[in-house]
Amino acid sequence: MSPWRTGHVRWAAGSAVGLALLFAGAATVASARDDGSVPPPRTPSADSADAGFARDMAVHHQQAVEMSFIVRDVTADEDVRRLAYDIANTQANQRGMLLGWLDLWELPKTAPDGAPPMAWMSGAGGHGGPGHGSGGHGGDGHGTADMHGMHGVEDAEGTAGTDRDGALMPGMATRTELKRLGGSDGRKAEILFLRLMTDHHKGGVAMAEGCAERCTVPAEKRLARGMVEAQRSELDLMADMLAERGAAPRG
Repeated sequence: MSPWRTGHVRWAAGSAVGLALLFAGAATVASARDDGSVPPPRTPSADSADAGFARDMAVHHQQAVEMSFIVRDVTADEDVRRLAYDIANTQANQRGMLLGWLDLWELPKTAPDGAPPMAWMSGAGGHGGPGHGSGGHGGDGHGTADMHGMHGVEDAEGTAGTDRDGALMPGMATRTELKRLGGSDGRKAEILFLRLMTDHHKGGVAMAEGCAERCTVPAEKRLARGMVEAQRSELDLMADMLAERGAAPRG
């Protein structure tokens, strides 16, 4: 037999063995699934922390994207425009992931049975009531999973589901504040944007810490932890940018 034919036979034999092992492995996995030893991933329920965080943070992120586009139209400052671009790009992508998970889980993008925003954080140290447009500072200055002490949360408790001029969750700006941002320009717009986004990030950090504590889907918990880390870094940056403009975050 020629060397070429011998090598061809060996390759064919090796391929056959590889395919046999592959099919055997697949059969083993299928058998394990059939006998229940490897249960399929659990799909979160509509009222779970996983679903609640995905729904609420998608809404929260959408406003951050909106504010970022507004400020890019009213200032020529490259540092502010760069920050706004980074926030819009990051949070738009994360929002897509959150909504994609809801689709994957075949869950609605609105809360079940008329539940208010943030209801998924109730009962374990969190507060289910919505925040206020000036919301957003926790005990460590960056927001915590326990949102007690965040400006606007105390007077919002007991008003779950109330619109509050569009500020449905902690740290969210009101419609009035967004209109004022769009009507400002230059340094005034930069300071207002940085203050609004600081409040927004503090509320977002508290929500993400809530998911890191309560959610059960590993990928979602990792995303939430990443949000906390990234937004805390941006909070420090925005505090420096405000100081450069002779201003400070809202107290």
